[in-house]
Amino acid sequence: MIGAIAGDIIGSTYEFTEQKRYDFELLPQGSRFTDDTVMTMAVAHWLREYIEEDHPKDKLVEIMQKYGREYPFAGYGSSFNCWLWCENPQPYNSWGNGAAMRVSPVGLFADTLDEALDLAKRTAEVSHNHPAGIAGAQAVAASVWMANHGHSKDEIRDYIQCRFNYDLTRTVDEIRPAYQWDVSCQGSVPESIICFLEGKDFEDVVRLAVSFGGDADTMACIAGSIAACIYPIPKWICKKCEDVLPAQLLCELGTFECLVSSKRIIDSLPHLD
Repeated sequence: MIGAIAGDIIGSTYEFTEQKRYDFELLPQGSRFTDDTVMTMAVAHWLREYIEEDHPKDKLVEIMQKYGREYPFAGYGSSFNCWLWCENPQPYNSWGNGAAMRVSPVGLFADTLDEALDLAKRTAEVSHNHPAGIAGAQAVAASVWMANHGHSKDEIRDYIQCRFNYDLTRTVDEIRPAYQWDVSCQGSVPESIICFLEGKDFEDVVRLAVSFGGDADTMACIAGSIAACIYPIPKWICKKCEDVLPAQLLCELGTFECLVSSKRIIDSLPHLD
């Protein structure tokens, strides 16, 4: 999950700059975690805390509001910020990329691709219940799950294109010149996945995502969450990103990653009938 967080922090200072350079300073002074990280942690908390209860959505709402209110200045969109403080929060038919930015723990946690798709839908529809918002979350969760389970980039591209009708045949260089800041799932999730498909290592993937000059923290968060499944993250990047996380979020990160690791170990053991 550190891949999503690192992408968020790296993109945080470039979100509204519309800079399209590839060779930007990776972690300048002022780099910070944003709402992408906070809500990603909330989803991770929900997944691990409510396994036995089959992940009820009301508990997810409760956890998301708790995390959001504890970090009120993380940079939430206006509609989602209202949702965070509402006494009876309801989905508001959003097609924004907020559902996609927080979903990566689902792809790491789920045992099957179908489970990843189902859990992604549940994490999205508590707020982003527009079909495009749900599809964006499912596409990211599926990409993370497939990358984490050894599927090739070609297999991931083919599946996502077929299932979600995203055009992943374009290149970053083709997209970048005319690309404009876009917070919709339709206008940011495919581009983020393309960065993973085109990138050669973790840093390359994140740099490509930021270089669109768009919603940099969210696009780098999404791209980084997939890339981290197959590429090692340089230790110095992990260290700098962990240094900016408060103790609560750092603890949640460690706890969730321990859970995912233990699930992998159990799954790898021979099962007797």
